[in-house]
Amino acid sequence: MAYYQTTLSGSRTERPTTRQVSFPVAGLPPARSEALSIFGAGHPHAPRVRSLLHAAQEASAGQGFTPAGHEAVALELTVHRAQEDRLSDATNFLGGVGDVLKDKRYRRPLLHLDDLAAVWLYRNDRQIKQVLYREDVAARTSYTVTVRVLD
Repeated sequence: MAYYQTTLSGSRTERPTTRQVSFPVAGLPPARSEALSIFGAGHPHAPRVRSLLHAAQEASAGQGFTPAGHEAVALELTVHRAQEDRLSDATNFLGGVGDVLKDKRYRRPLLHLDDLAAVWLYRNDRQIKQVLYREDVAARTSYTVTVRVLD
């Protein structure tokens, strides 16, 4: 997949792409912890899913990230939590983020996500070959996601 920008003279020049994208998201990550699909419109974490997809969409465009078609990727998730927050465990957060950031076009239609349903950073979460999870205490709850294509 190539990205192009048009110059004023009308000629096309290739826009540089990167094999890593990193971005912050306000609030807690979506967590996979129920029998219900995290992609259901009525799922309790549906707003978290939308926030993650929106942040991934903006960061990918802004950083020139090319989604990983079939390459192995590393997933880093750092949760910055307010002292009083009650958190899900690391594996539930990683599962939720992993599911949300994969290619969703083979799922049933996700009309409630609008254009966010087309946002993906890798085709399948089986491409994740390295994982790093961290938690720290912060004034406000947020998290940072980094997806890097492995060589």
